[in-house]
Order: sequence, then structure tokens, then C-alpha cells
Amino acid sequence: MQKSLQRILTTHTGSLPRPPDLQQMLLSQDRGDFVDSAAFEARVREAVDEVVRKQVSCGIDVVNDGEMGKISYSTYAKDRLTGFTGPSRPRAGLPLDLADFPEYARRIQPQLSVIDAPVCEGPVSYKDLSAVQRDCDNLKAALQNVNATEAFMTAASPGVISRFLDNEYYPDHEAYISALADAMKTEYDAIYQAGFILQLDCPDLTGNRDIKGITRGLSYLELHVEALNHAVRDIPPDRMRLHLCWGNYEGPHHRDAPLRDIINIVLKARPAALSFEASNPRHEHEWKVFEEVKLPEGKVLIPGVLDSTTNFIEHPELVAQRLERFASVVGRENVIAGTDCGFATFAGYLLVDPSITWAKFQSMTEGAQIASKHLW
Repeated sequence: MQKSLQRILTTHTGSLPRPPDLQQMLLSQDRGDFVDSAAFEARVREAVDEVVRKQVSCGIDVVNDGEMGKISYSTYAKDRLTGFTGPSRPRAGLPLDLADFPEYARRIQPQLSVIDAPVCEGPVSYKDLSAVQRDCDNLKAALQNVNATEAFMTAASPGVISRFLDNEYYPDHEAYISALADAMKTEYDAIYQAGFILQLDCPDLTGNRDIKGITRGLSYLELHVEALNHAVRDIPPDRMRLHLCWGNYEGPHHRDAPLRDIINIVLKARPAALSFEASNPRHEHEWKVFEEVKLPEGKVLIPGVLDSTTNFIEHPELVAQRLERFASVVGRENVIAGTDCGFATFAGYLLVDPSITWAKFQSMTEGAQIASKHLW
């Protein structure tokens, strides 16, 4: 993983707006409708090529495939794992912050119910490598046509899969997440072996809650970090990054766990880079946490300098200020500009207009250039 040795590098969290026709193909496929597989795979290849070109044209250094071939950043795993053969069902309940504001919750509920998800009803194992190999091949092909600094590929963590795909087979949460870790190791290793930085999406690590069946005295967070570390034990830390998120939706977020309360456990995860929300109104102030918590040797921060839930285009000077704050506490070489979260975490779920997403990226690049002039 390259560090910001001569200037502040730029990247993002992963998901990017899909072309409308591809989005419809993904939704149809997820519903079980017939979609011609050859046509679908060809369209994904085209979309990956296009989205990589767009990232580079905006000045993004560390690029990815935009998750073009996935229905979402998390529930795509149901198609690559055994055990998820039951009928899909909508997710029950609301995030606690939205439950406190029921009128607002009713207004945005349709946005939060985009994808149904099946439950686990049998043993979990990885089916085969064909899907992840196609992802890797598509990204490799797209990179041949551009001059990108580096490339990464996202994968759902065992913990986030367990949050979206409920367990009705294993005796307890501990057994379920252990099975998921063993199964997903296949995908993680394949991404690393293909030569990409592996990004593990871990919104499950932003809260602590009791789960029935955790028997070894570990907290929810400690258990999930332990499972993650087990799954990536054969991948060098500097070939991995971890994304931390409190929920990619425009809401009050007043019940979000403070970064200060979870950071020491999160930093025990093996990935060298930590991507996290750092620009939205609930979490921007938390850069100061790193004045108190020493960044471990070899770790790198990828703070979000763009809010992924608003159509405001951040001013480049503001982006620069955000980057310089982090550089002042952890060192300029340990900071890479990122985004709070993805801009299309589920197919059909867009809070930011696609054209504005790309304008935001250009502003991030300009802000990183300003910060670099100040820091070097």
C-alpha cells in the first residue's frame, strides 16, 4: 500500500453510481427474474472500464471497480455462499436514531428498504471463485487503459454479513460469525492474490451490543475483530484497509457510538489502513481523538473528507483543512484523502446525484493538492 510520501493521495470508499440500465439488471437479477448472463457480464465489464476512467480523470489515485457487478456492498455475499436458500424478507426494525424521530423515519423508510435479504438456513461455505475472479479480471482489464497509482477491491466483512443476513441455522452468533469468517477467507485471499489492496467493509464495528450466545466473555466488537483477523491471517497488513461506518443515510445519528469509545478495539484489526467517517456533522470533530490515541506503527488513516449523503459540493479549501488537521496529529505521510462512505451502497439507493458525486471527487482532488502545497 502506497503512503502519502510526496503529496496527499486520494481514494474513496468503494461503491459508485451504476449506469441506470445496469442498475435495473442487478435489481432484476436479485428478484430472481431472468437476466441474460452474457449480456450482464458484458455490461459489467463496460461499466467497470468507464468508472475506472472517470475516477482517474477526477484525479483519484487509488481506484476500484465501483462495485459495478454487485447488488450491494454486503448482501452480494448471499450469492457466493451456501446456506442462503430461504426466501428473502425485508429487514425488520429501524436504526435507533430514526426510531427517536418516527415522522422523519416514515419519510425516508422507502430509501432504507431497497434490498431484501435471505436468512441463513444451512451450513455456510464459499461456492466457487468464479464471481470474484470475474471482478478481478474486469478491474485488471480496466487498469490497462489508465495510469492509476494503485487499485483496491472491496469485500464484506464477516460481521457486516451477519448484520444483513440473519442466522437461523447456527446455535449462536459466535458460531455463525466463525463460519462466515472461514468461508469469506476464500474471497479475501483471492483479491490479495490478484494483486489488489483488500478493503474490508466493517460498519458492524461502530457499536457494541449484546448478542445472545456469545459465550467466551468477548464483547461484540472484540468478537468481530477476532473473526476478521482470523479470516485475513494470511494477508500482509499493508495490503489491506478497513472501512468503518455508522450508517450511510441522512439521519440524526445522535445515537452513534463515539469513535473514542471503539477506536482502541478497531485498531487491533490487522488491516494497516483505517477508512472512516470524518466530514459529516456528527463525526467531523473526532479528528481530535487522534491527539489522545497514538496511531500504531504502520497504520494509515483514510479520513472521509467528503460527505456521501449530501449534494453539497465541499469547497477544496475545506477539504484541505480537514486533511491538514489529521496530518498535524498523525503525520502527513499517514493520511490519504477518502470519503465518508460509498455513493451507491445498494443498487437503486442514491442520495447524491451521480454528476455531483464526480464533482465532489474533483473538489477532493483540488483540496488534496492545496493541502500538499501547505504540507510539503
